[in-house]
Amino acid sequence: MPQRLQLTRQWKRGAVTACALTLLAATGAAAAPDEGPAAPKQKRYEWVDASTVPAEELSDLPKPVPFSQYQRSRGKNTASRPSPNPKSADEALRKECAKHEKEAKTVKGWIKSRWQSCQKRPYDLVLRSLDGTRDIGRLKFDVWILGRAHDGSRRADYTASVEDIIVQAVHGEDAKKWRIGQSFDLGIDLNDSDPDPKVTEPGVIRRDELLGVWDKNPSWSLTYTSPDKGPQYNKGNLQRVAAMLFMDLNAGSPNALPYSLASSYRSLARFDYAGPVVGKHMGTVFTEARVALRLSMKDPAVNESALHIYDALKRPERTFPSWLGKSVPGSKEPLHRLIDKDEQEENRDKSIATCKEVWGDYKRSGLDCDEYPFASTKEGSNAGNNKFSVRLLSSDDNQTVGRDRLNGMYRANRILDGDPFYVNIVA
Repeated sequence: MPQRLQLTRQWKRGAVTACALTLLAATGAAAAPDEGPAAPKQKRYEWVDASTVPAEELSDLPKPVPFSQYQRSRGKNTASRPSPNPKSADEALRKECAKHEKEAKTVKGWIKSRWQSCQKRPYDLVLRSLDGTRDIGRLKFDVWILGRAHDGSRRADYTASVEDIIVQAVHGEDAKKWRIGQSFDLGIDLNDSDPDPKVTEPGVIRRDELLGVWDKNPSWSLTYTSPDKGPQYNKGNLQRVAAMLFMDLNAGSPNALPYSLASSYRSLARFDYAGPVVGKHMGTVFTEARVALRLSMKDPAVNESALHIYDALKRPERTFPSWLGKSVPGSKEPLHRLIDKDEQEENRDKSIATCKEVWGDYKRSGLDCDEYPFASTKEGSNAGNNKFSVRLLSSDDNQTVGRDRLNGMYRANRILDGDPFYVNIVA
């Protein structure tokens, strides 16, 4: 980890269950009647990702079954576990998350918005001898993590779960003794935080359970809050805290080296008390969300501005100022909000001067000098690189984009000074 991070992980890193810390000789439990002889005592075992095991070597583990079925087959009378019953809002997020499978299984998961994120990550592990000559177990499961940030509160909530556990154990191995652990650690990026950043962690940040416990109680919740000192934004202190939440995952058996995956999940959340410039005076957002202002060229209220921005992004040769090789940010390169009113006025003054150079005195035309990138961005016309465009448009169209659409997007997404966003123009 970079030294600039204030991390509790320095001592928690690699934490695993006590039973998994010691490498034991694989003595094996008493063999079930249908599982064959017990594994030789001299063998040692480890958990590995199934993707690293050649398919032909998994022939001893052809038919893993749901854990509840495995328990019943070994004489344990267990009631069938009801399906998880998340809140309706969580259920909607889960359904959307499942539709974004490719993104959802990554470390950061699928980030729906500045307020919602999720991870659905499948695991497929094989318990095998250290020399790779014998496979004695297979463990499959899904990890879900649903994240919710709050506009109006310095708070982020996470619901984590282990679900759909599927197992197979042979040669005397007992899957009822297998464990799965989740451990959450918090870090703070001091470079992107204001002075004295603090986050209050939940009372429980680690859960390590036998598979049977996970099967009956798959979910648990964590809430992170950041204390505030009251309104300080007029003094230049937005009380920003750039928090980084990590989850380590491990799986273990008493007879094997543990499987441990550090930072199997990561979430970047920012707490702030920025005041009225972003709507609600305080809030929390997921900073890796891609925020975009969407305008349509078929929308009569803003179609002139939408066409202007489209030309600036896609056909800059049609825009002024005109120069060879001109490119304008906002599509592939983000724009960044600018809150300083004086600097915004400097952008507008530069734009108006350029409009007069091209079209002369337009005061009586009833048109406005429209500028892109917007005056409220650090990439505005006074940025010094001439990567901007101006065009005369109807006043209503121009004002609607700036006053309603752009400012509305800033507030709806808690876009602070310097925060990135993109512009999407649709036909």
